[in-house]
Amino acid sequence: MSRKLVRPRQGRVFAGVCAGLAQRFGMSAGMVRLLFLLSLLLPGTQVIIYLILWILMPNEDRWLATGR
Repeated sequence: MSRKLVRPRQGRVFAGVCAGLAQRFGMSAGMVRLLFLLSLLLPGTQVIIYLILWILMPNEDRWLATGR
């Protein structure tokens, strides 16, 4: 399991949030995307959380450039 929470350059569909979460927790990106889409059927703040993660999660390029 990867310890960093970043948006990868490879495997993105939209912003890379689901791909980054999948890498972090050792899941397939397709499964995380499916869970997110299913969660949209429920009332809640899923889209707002996705947008916040998009803003807060650094790109993999920026993460590597800072040497972390």
